Amino acid sequence: MGFTPAQLALLSNVVQRRAGIALASAKPAFVTGKLAPVAARFGFRNVSALLDELADEPEELAAAVTEAMTTNETSFFRDRACFNHFQNEILPALIEARASARRLRIWCAAASTGQEPYSLAMILDEEKLLEQGWKIDLFATDLSESAVDRIREGVYTQHEIERGLTAARLSRYFTRDGTNWRIAERLRCALRVRRFNLLDHYGWLGQLDAIFCRNVFLYFDHQSKLEVLMRLERALAPDGWLVLGASESAGSCTRLVSGAVRGVYVRGAPQRPMRMAG
Repeated sequence: MGFTPAQLALLSNVVQRRAGIALASAKPAFVTGKLAPVAARFGFRNVSALLDELADEPEELAAAVTEAMTTNETSFFRDRACFNHFQNEILPALIEARASARRLRIWCAAASTGQEPYSLAMILDEEKLLEQGWKIDLFATDLSESAVDRIREGVYTQHEIERGLTAARLSRYFTRDGTNWRIAERLRCALRVRRFNLLDHYGWLGQLDAIFCRNVFLYFDHQSKLEVLMRLERALAPDGWLVLGASESAGSCTRLVSGAVRGVYVRGAPQRPMRMAG
């Protein structure tokens, strides 16, 4: 199905303003694949009719379209080097620095369907911090309501389980649920889950020791990326860590210094200030 340039421009504008996602080069086939289920749910005869209605930006429709255009690709322990670095370097450093308070606050800022925060929950469980009297705040948020529902449910298909989990962790943390697998209740209850847009305000989170925001900025427009990076930096503790995707960079974001692994940053000495695009 073809779309007019005006329809594609409208879609791009709505999604950019609401989620910071750049769709300038989106192909008609991609748009159709993403939005056909939304068109059917709202009773439109096709995606073109949906886009015509989007011109008035009715809230429920615009929110559904924006959610549909997000990317929710994820897996357990995706990019294993990142999780190894967290377990072997970042977490020990934080444990040493927080030894007196015995509290850690970690946020998965674009958690998709939950594999990333649950991977972190497994690592934290293996360190037995709760048994040692630590308080762990592990936040998991995503723009997509359906993704957030998946996190809360904690049930994964055989295919999802096979992507990244060792047999030992599968045995330790999952039980059969029909043809699917259900995560251990103690891990599900450990997550504080809510729907959240990265373009909104972060005040409710407080100060964080580590933020995982991986493979998100690949889809953002330049201005939204800069704004979100500065908000993430401000949400970190003075010695906090920001973990991006391996192919992502914080650029010249103030007070973020590259760590030993690509995409990993620690808040440190000031660098040259970030310049906002005009």
